[in-house]
Amino acid sequence: MITIKRFVVNFVQVNCYIVSDETNECIIIDGGCFGKNEESELTTYIENNHLKVRHLLNTHLHFDHILGNAFLSDFYHLKPQANRADEFLLKSLKEQLLMFGCPYEVTPQAIGNFIDESDIIHFGNTELKILHVPGHSPGSLCLYCEKEKILFSGDVLFQCSIGRTDLPQGDYKQLCEGIQNKLFSLPEDVVVYPGHGPQTTIGNEIKYNPYV
Repeated sequence: MITIKRFVVNFVQVNCYIVSDETNECIIIDGGCFGKNEESELTTYIENNHLKVRHLLNTHLHFDHILGNAFLSDFYHLKPQANRADEFLLKSLKEQLLMFGCPYEVTPQAIGNFIDESDIIHFGNTELKILHVPGHSPGSLCLYCEKEKILFSGDVLFQCSIGRTDLPQGDYKQLCEGIQNKLFSLPEDVVVYPGHGPQTTIGNEIKYNPYV
């Protein structure tokens, strides 16, 4: 049985998820925590629930999803994992922040392991399949737990919306094709936990999402 704890973090309101199962092993998805208060919220939750962090996962490498990578990597002695196609974004972290009017100095944390659709994420008794769905960014990933019918969609799919495609190497057609072929082929009762905003279901998005 999976437990999902959502933290809404940083000034872009990113959904950071701590996902655990009955073994008390867990993963952190999109650790975008920014500042000591948000860092403390995450680590306190993990400590209070006696969890062991096995993976730091990034659905993609836009700045708002990786602001806490350096802290979390150091604190839990784990390197972030992401898709190689997004690695170029780490070199433009300062420019990304300035584009959003954020004059902060953030040192990017190097990716420790590159992951793609050939990989499966294991923690405790849980497996997550990786779906590569580019378009918002070239390395955008979704994480799918088939057993629990849960999808972490990053910035690929939102409730009645999709990820923006006007950022570097974004591609609207590619994103829509990926959603239709890889996400809308999943069971309609799969619950979607996106990178921003409220959860939804695959069935709801098939019926009501106007962008796909």
